[in-house]
Amino acid sequence: MSEGTEAKVFEDVLPNGEASDANMSAVVEKYAPLVKRIAHHLLLRMPASVLVDDLVQSGMIGLLEAAKKYDISKGASFETYAGIRIRGSMLDEVRKGDWAPRSVHRKSRKVAEAIKAIEARTGKDAKDQDIAKEMDIDLNSYYAILQDASGSRLFSFDDIMEGDDSAIELAAGELPGPCDGLQRATFKEHLARAIDNLPPREKLVLALYYDEELNLKEIGEVIGVSESRVSQIHSQAAMRLRSRLADWR
Repeated sequence: MSEGTEAKVFEDVLPNGEASDANMSAVVEKYAPLVKRIAHHLLLRMPASVLVDDLVQSGMIGLLEAAKKYDISKGASFETYAGIRIRGSMLDEVRKGDWAPRSVHRKSRKVAEAIKAIEARTGKDAKDQDIAKEMDIDLNSYYAILQDASGSRLFSFDDIMEGDDSAIELAAGELPGPCDGLQRATFKEHLARAIDNLPPREKLVLALYYDEELNLKEIGEVIGVSESRVSQIHSQAAMRLRSRLADWR
């Protein structure tokens, strides 16, 4: 959709956030496929208990909220802005279900802490064996933690700052205060640097997953490993990013 078309679709959005029924219908008709695409992409990282219809429903709410709050003068395209709001709405809905066991969160934090300790001590990327040794567990147990994390917990960049403002909101959303733009820009720089400094295979998996939107099976075919191994690499990349960004604030 061109900027002129977007302006026409949203020209009736009022300052108080209300919009005409016609505009809302136009937005839903135009961007429903985007909601479905995001839902199916996220579903690949969800346990079987999460249904695609639930994701689509929450995503539609995010789409409508995006339409109400979108400001074309900010420079971002509506599709980019809406995609962030749609994903955020889906994540919020999943978190409300509280389906991830506390033990998974606890073990994930311990992995991140182990990675941080090793890398601070050695100045090098923490390898699988190093992390397992730091946690005083064998390698198979470590891989089981990674698998549990990928199977019961959705990782996206907004999970890096668990328990705080989401990274997605920090990077592209709406933060209060006069310095919000600087804060977002600073976080984006730190996040980009952290991703760029990941070990090559972890960096590749994230690029194929988030940028190219390949699923885990397709990524496995590209890099020559099993789907479950891709899942483990993905989880380890998430925990490594979390450890490296833990002191960002």
